Amino acid sequence: MKAFCGRAKSSFGGFDCVEETEEFDYHQEIARSSYADMLYDHDRNEKYYQGIRAAVAHVQAKGEKVIVLDIGTGTGLLSMMAVSAGADFCYAVEVFKPMADAAKCIVEKNGFSDKIKIINKHSTDVTVGPGDDMEMKANVLITELFDTELIGEGALPSYEHAHQNLVQEGCVAVPHRATVYAQLVESQLLRSWAQLQPIEVQGNQLLPPPAMGNCSGTHSVCDIQLSQISPSSFTALSPICTMFSVDFSKPVSSAPQSYSAQFVAQTNGLAQVVLSWWDLDMDPSGTIVCTMAPSWTYPQPKMAPWRDHWMQSVYFLPAECKVTKGQDLSLTVYHDDFSLWYSLKPLSRQHSQDSRILSRPSCTCQAHLVWNRPRFGELNDKFRTESYINALHSVLKKDSVCLGVSDGSLLPVFAHLLGAKKVFSLENFTMTKQVIEQVLDANSLGGQVELLDIKPEQLTLQDLGGEQISLLIGEPYFCTSLLPWHSLYFWYCRTTLAGLLRPNATILPCSATLHMVAVEFQDLWRIRAPCVTCEGFDVTPMDEMIQKSLDFQESREAEPHPLWEYPCRALTESTAVMTFDFTHCVPQQPLISHGSLPFVRSGHCHGVAMWLEYHLTPDISVSVGLTEPIGEQGHCEWSRHSKQGVYFFSSRWEDSGSDRAAVLYNLVFEPSSGEVKMDFNVKSD
Repeated sequence: MKAFCGRAKSSFGGFDCVEETEEFDYHQEIARSSYADMLYDHDRNEKYYQGIRAAVAHVQAKGEKVIVLDIGTGTGLLSMMAVSAGADFCYAVEVFKPMADAAKCIVEKNGFSDKIKIINKHSTDVTVGPGDDMEMKANVLITELFDTELIGEGALPSYEHAHQNLVQEGCVAVPHRATVYAQLVESQLLRSWAQLQPIEVQGNQLLPPPAMGNCSGTHSVCDIQLSQISPSSFTALSPICTMFSVDFSKPVSSAPQSYSAQFVAQTNGLAQVVLSWWDLDMDPSGTIVCTMAPSWTYPQPKMAPWRDHWMQSVYFLPAECKVTKGQDLSLTVYHDDFSLWYSLKPLSRQHSQDSRILSRPSCTCQAHLVWNRPRFGELNDKFRTESYINALHSVLKKDSVCLGVSDGSLLPVFAHLLGAKKVFSLENFTMTKQVIEQVLDANSLGGQVELLDIKPEQLTLQDLGGEQISLLIGEPYFCTSLLPWHSLYFWYCRTTLAGLLRPNATILPCSATLHMVAVEFQDLWRIRAPCVTCEGFDVTPMDEMIQKSLDFQESREAEPHPLWEYPCRALTESTAVMTFDFTHCVPQQPLISHGSLPFVRSGHCHGVAMWLEYHLTPDISVSVGLTEPIGEQGHCEWSRHSKQGVYFFSSRWEDSGSDRAAVLYNLVFEPSSGEVKMDFNVKSD
């Protein structure tokens, strides 16, 4: 059986739809899943186990048999906990077939196959009755249906259906309830991820279009490791507010609802952003609590459990507004069956009806559909913008004919404001072209930059008004790039356009270098770490399946991760290992680089981080990886605007103190595909 997998095409831009075996597709799903992270989340597992034991004991105390329904069983861990706690039988529902198969193996290996039935269906398709999926309705409901936003994986419709069809009235649920919390803050850092800000260009101010400022953005949640946002990066305008709770032991509704929390503003400021997270009470008394609160809410932040399958959420208010210390305010959260959104009003107006606020936010300016949150942050990064402006200023001439090659880039606009004779910009997507048109119109620059909705290979001298290009510019940034080297699409465009360039044409950036450093992760290693036992249960079939998945071809490659969210220590120096010279065309033969990264610090080496540094001119560079020199103890500061490539070792390597220990690398850049093939080994002596 075949499956079609989307893959980035770094050498051509966009995505390929590649036919692969169904087995390949399943293995990639497992290899990229967060099951290892969940198995390593001891706090989550321990709280679930405590809640399950309490629920089973409660039903037994009434003299009833304990029949459990476990929706979204995954590895079957929670079902095995229930049987170990004394449950008489457990129906474990898992819709993803490879996971259902893994759960069957794990349940059998632990000796529970006679008391746990794995049902490979969506819970809403499960039937109850003699000869059906379930012989009887359950009186204990166990679920793990939650995402960072709590309800984004369809928890509410699943609970609603379960209470109507699969569980007894008055059943005991684990978790018993969920509670959502929120805090209103002012933060220029976070706000920069949602709205384009004015940009200074050599005395000219480039303003964002009014439509962008009036747009509420997209409804999709911004989920991040909020623990990595320092409290110094925001000003709290409200206390932490309890917004609403959902009692899972009672019938649940997926109908749209709203809840308000009233508070007094703690200080003067601009209300811009809502930080949000949730807790799970595993028992009715609320004594067993699993919280998603960020570490800076803890008296001892280092005691906060780490997890990546559940994080925290950032919501952007439709429009920022001034608040005054002591002002009475009402923060309202709305939800439908899959998402949350927020609004803020003075308390005196809290009962006023406003359909624009009640409706789910949607982008009306198109910018939020083509620029994601990191991209907004990148465009608003003043230091980065100054680097590009200074580089452009140093190479521009009065007779410069410029061509920009990036998606939705402002560089061509900068080139015009800096005095270029003529500026063109290639746009891969009609929507990015329309967004840049809005920027031009808002600044009375309509027609000053010619936007061409043409593929590089289709561009002709006639499209350029008969003039050859003297300056080719790019950030480079492309919407379809996943790994850092996918933006080398710029190099392929430069090669395709060679016939339209003047003999002495300037290319900006003139080159890029691939950098790497071996690292010890504080926590991220858990997502790829083998796990043999979990809370006393043997989960080796799951580990074997993950490891088998990691043996597939694509899993041997690097993965994209925003490393600013995942602290790590550098164990080697940062090293440039390959150079891509944009002043020349893409070579016909592969680029090969091999060598070693000697360890300069002791620790556990979990893998290698990789990124590109763009050399705009010989003396001006921009990094999409490390933004500061590595600290004395190996501390790393990573760009917040980009994902870096991470190659995880199959097992962590512990420094033995050898002076000759090093990471050996062998890299091959394949011009035919634009991919970087890589192989790593650790030399310990």
